[in-house]
Amino acid sequence: MQTQKKEEIARVIKYVLFSASAGVIQFLTFTLLHEIVKWPYWPCYLIALVLSVLWNFTLNREFTFQSATNVPKAMLKVALYYCVFTPASTLWGNALTNIGWNAYVVLIGTMLINLTTEFLFWRLVVYRGSINSNARAKKRLAQEDGKEETL
Repeated sequence: MQTQKKEEIARVIKYVLFSASAGVIQFLTFTLLHEIVKWPYWPCYLIALVLSVLWNFTLNREFTFQSATNVPKAMLKVALYYCVFTPASTLWGNALTNIGWNAYVVLIGTMLINLTTEFLFWRLVVYRGSINSNARAKKRLAQEDGKEETL
């Protein structure tokens, strides 16, 4: 039980770190489009979000959840999450910036909401039943089993 708890804590830490890298991609893309191209909030946000999701999905599938699940099926589930999150976050982001909220405050708040809800969705829906099923995880688990036998 203690090992599972440690593994889950490590999974959350990996997820946050990889998501932070995706957040950098999202923030930089948003900033370039918002400050240089001078587009309104919503297209800047949507383009930045798509780029960060692709990055985040790839890294977290391989390293955080170590899943060998069917990629198109997993992507479809992620797309379904974003079919709800994207319109909602675009609407609230656009509404808040239209009433004078700072676009970066809205973006960071939205990114924090996304970080939390996306992890839960990925952990409980997308990768449920397939965590630690890829070759990397199987190799690690075999090595851990070998160490336990020798102790």
